[in-house]
Amino acid sequence: MRTIGYIVQKEFKQIFRNKGMLPIIFILPILQLVILSNAATYEVKNIKFAYIDADRTSTSRSLIEKFNASSYFDVLMDFPSNKIANFAMLAGEVDVVLEIPIHFERNLIKEKSATLGISINAIDGAAAGLESVYINQIIQGYNRDIRVSLMDTSHRSIKPINISSSPSFWYNTSLDYKTFMVPGILVLLVTMITLFLSGMNIVREKEIGTLEQINVTPIKKSQFIMGKLFPFWIIGMGLLTIGLILAKLIFNTPMLGNIPLLYLYTSIYILVILGMGLLISNFTDTQQQAMFIAWFFIVIFILMSGLFTPIESMPQWAQIFTEINPIKYFVEVMRMVLLKGAGLQVILPQLLKTLAYALVMNALAVWSYKKVN
Repeated sequence: MRTIGYIVQKEFKQIFRNKGMLPIIFILPILQLVILSNAATYEVKNIKFAYIDADRTSTSRSLIEKFNASSYFDVLMDFPSNKIANFAMLAGEVDVVLEIPIHFERNLIKEKSATLGISINAIDGAAAGLESVYINQIIQGYNRDIRVSLMDTSHRSIKPINISSSPSFWYNTSLDYKTFMVPGILVLLVTMITLFLSGMNIVREKEIGTLEQINVTPIKKSQFIMGKLFPFWIIGMGLLTIGLILAKLIFNTPMLGNIPLLYLYTSIYILVILGMGLLISNFTDTQQQAMFIAWFFIVIFILMSGLFTPIESMPQWAQIFTEINPIKYFVEVMRMVLLKGAGLQVILPQLLKTLAYALVMNALAVWSYKKVN
């Protein structure tokens, strides 16, 4: 243990002597948490909205006012023709074009129905889907209002049947996307910082030639690896602490669950990441190589972790692949513990899988590490 202690002491001295590494450890996580949590949003606002009103009646104007009153749409202009509207959408000047046909009001009164034309810029499919939902909600609300208005003007005594629903939102009553995103961004911070630091630090020993000197010493391979990676385990736990404090102070993220349970899971999860960093460093000779390989895997794991897109919406093969994605389990545990107040029994499947992952990954890393002794 004394030997491991000396190695750990040496590593901490090296870390704090490296002026380039200190901002990565202490400044970058804070900036990432604050910026990404505010920027990574599922909401679509300030939608550039235009319309073609061929009817020019009070009914068509009231429909346009519905969009104008919405906080999601910026009603920009009235186009005289489809050709000009299509060119404006091609140029990126508008996102949505609503076409109100001629005789729109007359058809509503006489035929009890009318058709609207809606063109949506769908280059960003996810944004287009949300825009379509917003548009349908406004049109449905307008449809109810105009039906009551037409009944009143025709002096009919029959009242429309009104069915209302009262939804109950659990775990995120205000529907604030930051409540959903902040725990996920915190996962990214712990993962990326610990992976990059552990991988590049060991490779740096190769570059400056000190790794060969350590290899010919009586230090055992297990002692070297434990002493080498333990400081980054401490840094990872420290990043979690800083992230939780910032999440509470800046974003007021709910923390309903057992925080020591979250630390227990994170302590095992970081072992997975450190094993990955050691494994990458064993097969690379420069810090640039280690960075590129680590970035390659981390991007795939992040995109398929369920952080930005639901895993249920992925193809079947992708859902199967996510079973070997450690970030997926950390994202699930972070959200379940903080937002739902989940206990040990609930997160036990993720905990056991992560523990197995840590054992396999570190066994591979230790096995692949070459030491002359």
